[in-house]
Amino acid sequence: MKTRVLGADLEVSALGLGCMGMSEFYGPGDDAESTATIHRALDLGVTLFDTSDIYGPHTNEVLVGRAIADRRDQVVLATKFGIVRDPANPAARGINGRPEYVRASAEASLQRLGTDHIDLYYQHRPDPSVPVEDTVGAMAELVTAGKVRYLGLSEVTPDILRRAQATHPIAALQTEYSLWYRDVEDEILPTARELGIGFVPYSPLGRGFLTGAVTAVDELADDDFRRANPRFQGDNLVANQRIVELVRELAAEKSVTPAQLALAWVLGQGEDMVPIPGTKRRRYLEENLGALEIELTPEDLRRIGEAVPQAVGSRYAATSSMGRLAAQQK
Repeated sequence: MKTRVLGADLEVSALGLGCMGMSEFYGPGDDAESTATIHRALDLGVTLFDTSDIYGPHTNEVLVGRAIADRRDQVVLATKFGIVRDPANPAARGINGRPEYVRASAEASLQRLGTDHIDLYYQHRPDPSVPVEDTVGAMAELVTAGKVRYLGLSEVTPDILRRAQATHPIAALQTEYSLWYRDVEDEILPTARELGIGFVPYSPLGRGFLTGAVTAVDELADDDFRRANPRFQGDNLVANQRIVELVRELAAEKSVTPAQLALAWVLGQGEDMVPIPGTKRRRYLEENLGALEIELTPEDLRRIGEAVPQAVGSRYAATSSMGRLAAQQK
């Protein structure tokens, strides 16, 4: 397995595994197949496994913890805190970055994961009501206590990233990045690189869209959150299908699958890139890992990037909880 380094010295597999969809958001789960997928990933050399306390909520951490229990020393275990869900209204979202919440969340995650330490602990979203110095300060205390090894942030501005790094070294920044979403290239990615912070792209396959697997929302499960995602709606969906067609054509030139081409393009953006495509099925895991064997030249990367436009439509519906949170953080 090829490896890369996040931050100063956190070595991980060049491709990680996002575990969110195993428990929620993308239709019904299958714990047996999800567990088998995690085990297969370990067999193939994947070391970075990504979860969060809100996935499920909570159940994804339990699933991941059980799956890696007898192979914990092979895993760089990443989880997150900071997005709060109301059990009485599971669709609602809030943000909490208060120091006491940081400490309580870490203890709860450790218990659910069945481990004595978290390798990479992310603040899932910044709390506009709490200075990042206070939140990261509390996270740093967890490092001192030996409960966390490295710190990460997700979906932050360049200013917040700088302030966090001045408080305690940040190993990784997790943000959406793919062929169809490249806004991070303007400011946030250059800032992370200036500060020596690794980059962990989530949704590197455009929430599965770039694979060509989704052609209509009616194909999705009733509880699949993509049914309400603007990029999967109406005229946006029609426009975005052209992106899929282009990726398919470019992939055919290389005799690879669209998923492999899309992942190879992200991997080719720099040695500091460690994408975490999510899947709950072994066959997709194995397909994704094939991207590591694809060699794209600088000319290939340039041509693909210029040929494929960014997605039409917002990342989240404006009326959704995540859409409102995103608006608050601008």
